[in-house]
Amino acid sequence: MPAPLTRPRATAIGFVAVLLWALLALLTVGSSPTPPLLLNTICFTIGGVIGLIWVQATNGWRALARVPLHVYVFGTVGLFGYHALYFSALRAAPAAEAGLIAYLWPLLIVLFSGLLPGERLRAGHFLGALLGFVGAACIITGGGVGFQAQYMPGYGLAFLCAVFWSSYSVGSRVLGAAPTATVAVFCLLSAAASGGLHLIFEETIWPAGALGWGAALMLGLGPVGLAFYVWDIGVKRGDIQMLGTSSYAAPLLSTLILVVAGIADPSWALALAALLITGGAVLAARASASEPTSEAAVVASDPVSPQPAPPVSPQSGR
Repeated sequence: MPAPLTRPRATAIGFVAVLLWALLALLTVGSSPTPPLLLNTICFTIGGVIGLIWVQATNGWRALARVPLHVYVFGTVGLFGYHALYFSALRAAPAAEAGLIAYLWPLLIVLFSGLLPGERLRAGHFLGALLGFVGAACIITGGGVGFQAQYMPGYGLAFLCAVFWSSYSVGSRVLGAAPTATVAVFCLLSAAASGGLHLIFEETIWPAGALGWGAALMLGLGPVGLAFYVWDIGVKRGDIQMLGTSSYAAPLLSTLILVVAGIADPSWALALAALLITGGAVLAARASASEPTSEAAVVASDPVSPQPAPPVSPQSGR
């Protein structure tokens, strides 16, 4: 019998997504020169198949059939919209500036979470997320950034990218009764949309050799696959403010992985970012710890369980 899914355990499961996203840069480099929309198609297809296998194994098709259409529309727009806007922003503006603006999404998650029923946004949550953003800025920009007026359309796309993912994450909390297995449908519909746009805008260049296909497979299994399922559990059942703040660990861990792999060099900016992001996470953790919570189980389920989770009262913490 699976262990009961308490709020701390759901938060820990959600943080697995952050760890998986730390591999995104390394695996994306390994999958080169596959264009982004085609890579999206491959990875989202793999991610969707992961969920469908679980649905088949648990006989969860009936549960998926009961999910309202607007939930599938919401999830697909969130997943596909974020990635489409992100890649478009990187093409329309310098990568450092666009990436920095796009990485406003953890801070926006913390801010938007204050609008959720039963949630209370504390100063520690906001300050922690702000420190995390400054730390991420040190990594993404390398200590130097220069915004230029001619790239305003790209900056706007990057900001919309951040709004899309933060809205998707917080909105998933509102749709908490929808089973996490719906993410499989989100992924497959996003794969179809990516594939259609790929045929229109990109040249078809498949991953090169065993290394390229291995990287693409690992992307689909991890950062662009399993990560979406565990993130869904975390934002629905865990401490969403803590998850938002701790998400700034992703660019830090990603850069550390690139350093270990010999693709990037260590720097003082990286060390400063580590201190800022760690400090921000500590502030957010202390703010969350000061809230009265219950250790009662929220729901007993697997990460992609098709069984709907019952609504949780504010008194139970989630």
